[in-house]
Amino acid sequence: MRLYALAVYLFLYIPIGVIVLFSFNAGRHASDLRGFSTQWYGKALANPIVMDSLTTSFTVALASAVMASLFGTMAALALQQVKGRIRVFYDAMIYVSIMIPGIVIGIATLIALVTVFEVVNPFLASIWPTGPEAAPKLNMGLGSLIAAHTLFTMSLVIVIVRARIAGMDRALIEASTDLYATPWRTFWQVTLPQIFPAILAGFLLSFTFSFDDFIIAFFVAGSQTTLPIYVFSSIRRGVTPEINAIGTMVLAVSLTLLITAQFMLRKREKPTRR
Repeated sequence: MRLYALAVYLFLYIPIGVIVLFSFNAGRHASDLRGFSTQWYGKALANPIVMDSLTTSFTVALASAVMASLFGTMAALALQQVKGRIRVFYDAMIYVSIMIPGIVIGIATLIALVTVFEVVNPFLASIWPTGPEAAPKLNMGLGSLIAAHTLFTMSLVIVIVRARIAGMDRALIEASTDLYATPWRTFWQVTLPQIFPAILAGFLLSFTFSFDDFIIAFFVAGSQTTLPIYVFSSIRRGVTPEINAIGTMVLAVSLTLLITAQFMLRKREKPTRR
């Protein structure tokens, strides 16, 4: 079993190691190692298209992670009060949304947004005071990317925060109530400090999933270009060391965020002494 596990890990991580290795290639071809150099990192960072794509990906990931953390935490707190078959139904919906393949979510989101736009745009044109030509039109772009990624990652936040809520000390909340604290004061001073590591971990995971996503973004991006979409478009013309450098930088950021999220999930408050 140890040899089998070693073979599986090598199969998974050797290609990633090859990408990192060839990102330091001094040659012009990704498959021909001509020495070690960091020139491709400088060229990638100096490429305006790469930087625009990076800015778009960062903006979408940050906005969707903030919204997913906010709405996911609210949903997790609300679901703690739901019991019986309704609770089972909501739990099933949350886990189904995580297990559904990304291509299905992308197609479904595209169809839903197009349907909404076909209804809302004519309505806005009919009621706009300065005429239908001046009426705003909803279309695919930054807003659709943020909305799709928020819905996609919110389920992760709900699962993480609910697990933290289930393991926190309820006696502190009861003590706060006995001391005549308001519900808002109890949440702010007792509940939130206990679940904050889970919220932060959910935020980091949401940011990582949104930043790395290609499938959903490909369907709902419209005229916007995220970094994964740019990499996919560039690979169709051939893999260069610049693509390897971009992939290595994205890998470093993703691993940093995932390790930080894992650390926050394992964090436990130290027992206090009287």
